[in-house]
Amino acid sequence: MDKIDLRSDTVSWPTEKMRQAMAAAPVGDDVYGEDPTVNQLEKLAAEKLGKEAGLFVTSGTMGNVVSILTHCGRGDEVILGDKSHAFINETGNPAAYGGVHSWPIEVQPDGILPLEKIKAAIRADNVHYPITTLVCLENTQAAVGGQPLPVDYMDAVGALCHANGLKLHIDGARIFNAAVAVNEDVKRVVQAADSVQFCLSKGLCAPVGSMIVGSADFIRRARRIRKAMGGGLRQAGILAAAGIIALEEMTERLAEDHAVACILAEGLATIPHIQIDPSQIRTNIVLFSVDETSPLNAPQLAAALEKDNILIRPVYTQNFRAVTHYWITPERAQFVVERIRSYLT
Repeated sequence: MDKIDLRSDTVSWPTEKMRQAMAAAPVGDDVYGEDPTVNQLEKLAAEKLGKEAGLFVTSGTMGNVVSILTHCGRGDEVILGDKSHAFINETGNPAAYGGVHSWPIEVQPDGILPLEKIKAAIRADNVHYPITTLVCLENTQAAVGGQPLPVDYMDAVGALCHANGLKLHIDGARIFNAAVAVNEDVKRVVQAADSVQFCLSKGLCAPVGSMIVGSADFIRRARRIRKAMGGGLRQAGILAAAGIIALEEMTERLAEDHAVACILAEGLATIPHIQIDPSQIRTNIVLFSVDETSPLNAPQLAAALEKDNILIRPVYTQNFRAVTHYWITPERAQFVVERIRSYLT
């Protein structure tokens, strides 16, 4: 990677091994179910997360909307976080394409939606109300710094859903980061979920794609919705080949990204005008800010760093989000710290 790009882990490039696998991948027509590499990826994804079947989709956004529309009919309601990606950053897809109503609940600093608030949001059987059908959790919860959700909390939400006849969907864009952070096998983390979406193209470095996993019947119905949304792919094995390497190899190294995030956070904490609590870094997302006495605000500091081939994402005038990934080494993190120090001292 020719720049130090901390804007997101979506910027990660495929590894050389992925590029070789993509070039050599056997392919077929996936809409006909005839692409052997896609079939292998879908089977592998389902096995890794302890579900019956999997479906390859082009993006996490498509994965979430296909899952929500598979679970919900028109006029149904999904309970989800007010800072969740599915609510904030996916263009209102459930309403736009499926007529699904959203009930947002305030995301807490640790990433959870309080159980009592989920329970209170479940609609009574009343002709005036939409029908509550689904709860959607995001794990890790990106907007509050990539916080992983505890397994016992995931279990409790699943039990609450199933006791009330609801389904539980996990937007697990970074679910393998969550599993590493809580030191559990990923299939245990999502055990209570009826469906899970996770990204291959973030910290796992594949160039394109996400996976949906769930029961065989759920995936059968989701495949039809994927097709309706224009997501039917043909010789997609070229992409799936990178996803197989992502699942077989890249999931095993995510602790390195978390460690680099800690290096970055601890270094930033030593710089005047930077506000950060390194103890809050649990995965690969680092949130920090510049104070009001800083010589540069966030957009100005980002512009200065770009001259050093460092890309970082300002959020409004004071805040930053930095995300570590395979291409951000400890040495690169230290370099970023020193360049920021040079501009603020």
